[in-house]
Amino acid sequence: MNRLFSFLAASVLLASATAQTTWNLEQTVLTEYDLVSGVNIPWELLWGPDDMLWCTTRHGDVLHIDPVTGAYETVLTLDVFGGSGEPGLLGMAMHPDWNVTPQVFLVYTAGPTWSNANERLSVFDWNGSGLVNEQVLHTVDAGGNHNGSRLLVLPDNTLLMSTGDTGDGGTSSQNDNSDNGKILRFNLDGSVPADNPDPTSYVYSKGHRNSQGLCNGPNGLIYSSEHGQSNWDEFNVIEPGRNYGWPNVEGECNTANEQAFCDANDVAEPLKTWSPCVAVNGIAYYNHPAIPEWQGSVLMAVLGGLSGQYERLSVLHMSEDGLAVESEDQHFASFNQRVRDVAINPYTGSIYLAFNGPQYPGSGPNLIKEFRPTGTNAVNDWSATRGLDVFPNPARDRVTLNVGESWAGRAFQVWDVAGNLVTEGKLVNNMSIEVSEWSSGSYILTAAASHGKLLSRVLIVE
Repeated sequence: MNRLFSFLAASVLLASATAQTTWNLEQTVLTEYDLVSGVNIPWELLWGPDDMLWCTTRHGDVLHIDPVTGAYETVLTLDVFGGSGEPGLLGMAMHPDWNVTPQVFLVYTAGPTWSNANERLSVFDWNGSGLVNEQVLHTVDAGGNHNGSRLLVLPDNTLLMSTGDTGDGGTSSQNDNSDNGKILRFNLDGSVPADNPDPTSYVYSKGHRNSQGLCNGPNGLIYSSEHGQSNWDEFNVIEPGRNYGWPNVEGECNTANEQAFCDANDVAEPLKTWSPCVAVNGIAYYNHPAIPEWQGSVLMAVLGGLSGQYERLSVLHMSEDGLAVESEDQHFASFNQRVRDVAINPYTGSIYLAFNGPQYPGSGPNLIKEFRPTGTNAVNDWSATRGLDVFPNPARDRVTLNVGESWAGRAFQVWDVAGNLVTEGKLVNNMSIEVSEWSSGSYILTAAASHGKLLSRVLIVE
């Protein structure tokens, strides 16, 4: 048992080497954890309806990640085309009626050559351990770059898919007969919604260069982030039937030619632009009380420019109606890592960031980091059916355990890094462990479920 535990302890501590790093906001402290390491180009990161983290990698894997321990399984491996550059496995979304229809939507590029490559929107069945029974719902032309593609389920249970112009300079973006350079809208069975702007077409909006961020906002708003050419990255509100200007308009309508095109084509101007381009990417709307400084904001992953100087998480503070960006805060730039996507734990308010290395177009292995609010408000609504949380962590005097129902009553042990048992007992919700007499350092709490699953949590004592 000691040898087995020593291996476990070494593994967990290695993966949590940055666990003691904290980040101070105005009134909230975020503790940083390396949740998953060694993955190759994590692209989409989602909190799933099964209370697990789901991740796509551009090389073709779908990962199913336990947010408590960081342990993960590869539940699908696709033979993607071009996964070493911008193409590969990209966006992902979950069926909104998961308990009845456990399905996952994915977008990926397939070959065998660029002359006949396509980008596939497919749906897979989840059988509890893997994704099976692929059904291809739609294909569009693929390219060596500018493939999009984020997926987003809307409150009306339709599905959006962003597509890029495949590097054609925007020719396809204004072409009503092309699905490239667009945002497309589908029924979940792959059919065209009857209330699309054109009931015979998937096109929901056009004039896009390469949108790689989509999220639902307040009051039914749909937000999008979009890559500009070398200037004028954009943050937009997506409206049905609107034209977003590319390639005739970059950013706002602020030249004579652009203004004329905007007037003639009902062009929607962005809420915010960045020049030079910072490479805006995945977005998520944050409205959790755990980080009050970020409530009502859009969190936006920023990859950084080709010269690698703008990487960060941007926090876009929105007006009450969600139709204006009032200010922008920037965080985590010191990692010098391209930030690809952001996901939110709906229980604790933690955020998860997918990092893609320091250089374009990305390199692995990479990290998925968790940034966890350390105040009790961050954990007091932790799911009754999931996991265990520890706060505060790091701690000086005592820690409190917030225990999900599936672990209540289970025996637990706390070990030091040498594999020595420090304390043990049974897990009870809101129980406290006195740590004031413990030596400073890292400890590991473990518990085992009846089906053999091992839960582990790193405790930091200062």
